[in-house]
Formats: sequence, structure tokens, C-alpha cells
Amino acid sequence: MPMTNLPQDILSNLPEVTSDETLSNTFMGNVVELAIVTDDHVKTMEGLCRLGIGPWAVYEFSPKNVTDQTYKGEPCEFALKVCFAKSGNMIWELMEPLWGSSIFKDFLDKNGTAFHHVAYDCNDAPWEDRLAEFEKRGFKLVQSGKWKGKNAFAFFETGDATGTTFETYHFPEDWDYPEPESWFPAKPEGEVTW
Repeated sequence: MPMTNLPQDILSNLPEVTSDETLSNTFMGNVVELAIVTDDHVKTMEGLCRLGIGPWAVYEFSPKNVTDQTYKGEPCEFALKVCFAKSGNMIWELMEPLWGSSIFKDFLDKNGTAFHHVAYDCNDAPWEDRLAEFEKRGFKLVQSGKWKGKNAFAFFETGDATGTTFETYHFPEDWDYPEPESWFPAKPEGEVTW
């Protein structure tokens, strides 16, 4: 049933419904990650562990291991503490800005610790096609880089249209998560599979 309280010009510009989970313009693939920006990754991990979310793999992203760093369309070095925890078929991510310009620092300065972005896998589309599709839909690239020279990530200015930031990233077939600098609250027993 169409929403009759919307103006006709808005209704005529909406995509068609093609199934119970897709529209005619669906391109983003599967939700794979939810992320919180924090000013204290240890405090936030502790709180999430109390909810049963963890264990956490803790990394530092910096120019030492993240190449092609950009901020608002320009090359820009930045460093973040980044923490990952599996939760079913999704990943929780925490990001604490350490230094340099980033959308994460901007967000933290404005909002404090809070939910920041959702990441999609974009259906194995070629990386450049993914970036172009966001831009084509009016969403500007605002932060990007390549972790270990392989795992490309890109964030888009989608907040005004959606209320949050959207990210896409690419894991090449030969990608394995590197050993984290630490685990919280402790390293899991046995083999770690991501």
C-alpha cells in the first residue's frame, strides 16, 4: 500500500519494490559491521563485554599499516585504535581517534561516544564501481585507506540523508586478519576464525 501522505513528486522518484528485501536500485549487499566511535576503547569494550559482546581483537591503524589514507578528498595521515568482536555473522567495531584529522574525531568532538556507522560488503562489485555508485547517488567519499595494503575501506557522507555514516570495504580472497596487538578481556582458546 503506497504512503498517500507523501507528495506525488517524492513518490514518483522512489525505486520499485522488487522483493521483501530489495528495491530496484539495491546495490550495497550485506550488512557486515556496526561501529561505535569512542573516546576510551577499553571502557567501551568493558561495557560491551558486560552485554556478552566479545572477545575483542585490538589493533592500531596508522600510516605504518594503513596506506592511501584520505580525509575529505585529500591525503591525510591519521591514527586510530580499532577493536573488532564477532557477533554471529556480523562484526562489532570500536574506533578511538588517536591523532590526525578524521571523521571519527569530528564525530567524537560533536557527539561523544556513540554509534557511528554501518558497513556493507557491496556484493563483490569491483572496488572502483562501489565508490562510483555511492558518488553517483550523491554521497561524497569522506575517509578512506587500505589496511595492510589490501583491505580497502571507504566512508561516505550519508548522515544528512540517513542519520548515520555508511562504509564499504573490500576483503581480497587472500585476506587474513593479522594477529592483534592484544585481546580483551583475553585471547580466545584454540583457533581464531574470522
